[in-house]
Amino acid sequence: MNSLLEVGYRLLDRGLIPDFLVRVAIRMLLRQRLREIDAGSFEANHTAKMKWIEDVRNRSSIAEVPEKANEQHYEVSTDFILSTLGPYGKYSSCLYPTGRETLAEAEKLMLESYCAKARLKDGLDVLDLGCGWGSLSLFLAEKYPNSRITGLSNSATQKQHIDATARSRGITNLEIITADVNTHEFNVTKLFDRILSIEMFEHMKNYQQLFKKVSTWLRPQHEKSETSAENDHSEEADESLLFVHIFCHRTTPYHFVQDDGWMAENFFSGGTMPSHDLFLYFQSDLVLLRTWYLPGTHYSRTCEDWIRTQDRNGKKGMKTLEADAVQKGLPPMEGRKAYNRFRVFYIACSELFNMEGGDQWGVGHYLFKAR
Repeated sequence: MNSLLEVGYRLLDRGLIPDFLVRVAIRMLLRQRLREIDAGSFEANHTAKMKWIEDVRNRSSIAEVPEKANEQHYEVSTDFILSTLGPYGKYSSCLYPTGRETLAEAEKLMLESYCAKARLKDGLDVLDLGCGWGSLSLFLAEKYPNSRITGLSNSATQKQHIDATARSRGITNLEIITADVNTHEFNVTKLFDRILSIEMFEHMKNYQQLFKKVSTWLRPQHEKSETSAENDHSEEADESLLFVHIFCHRTTPYHFVQDDGWMAENFFSGGTMPSHDLFLYFQSDLVLLRTWYLPGTHYSRTCEDWIRTQDRNGKKGMKTLEADAVQKGLPPMEGRKAYNRFRVFYIACSELFNMEGGDQWGVGHYLFKAR
């Protein structure tokens, strides 16, 4: 069986397996995953979830193998990644309320939804935690010119891209920091009115430690300025808030481990699939105010748009990755492998989020306030 898998993986790397066969195989693996995470009854599933939660509470690190996330996603050639995404460079689920939106429209609709759900307004100190290639950081900096936007990323190449883009647009209210969330601490004088995190928590493990750390970065209520209070008398508008966007399974959290095969090995080493209700169990330092669930069909449409965009820019993308491989002292074939692997990754994600009409895996939004 292992030898057959190895042959299959080599064919995937060369782009020689037709898409329809890839999709059939992925659907079979997804059904297998659902069987594996089902303990057979509500009682057994709940017991397993509580055990899983206690395990992550006792993990020594907030994030494990963060360097793998860089290697597999975030320090892949910026030019290549952006050639597969929409004009905002949003590497996370977009929003398709009618299903007929273009990728650019869906990107903007999701970005605008964050602003509404996080109760953003101009003049705030805002942290984009896990800022990726800057889609949200740049959007907020332009939308709220009197706000001070900070982006935190573990990738040096992402910072280079965002800084260059900000300069080209004349944006001056944006600072990007390269750091590991495990060890980074902001100066005690740098606190935030809002923290937004988009698809970063799936790379985390010890959520107890993570929420505790993030809570110390929010401005305490008593430090809110008198000017702010005078300008807006609503208590909600004056609270320090954390907004989180994750992908999730509807009921069951699980880890991506090396034995899971292709996905864990190539794209999500050390990753986590949260359950939609997971953050209910981590409120020692922050209070959960509101949750939302978006069916996985939004993410599936996003991935299908990424596939079409990657295909449309295929020749350029392939050459970019081949050149990137050569620059790293590798043969051009490694670039071609990376190109085909990303394409299979997008297909796999589309199938996952489209499972049962988007009712198994989807997108969770959460709003917390400081205690």
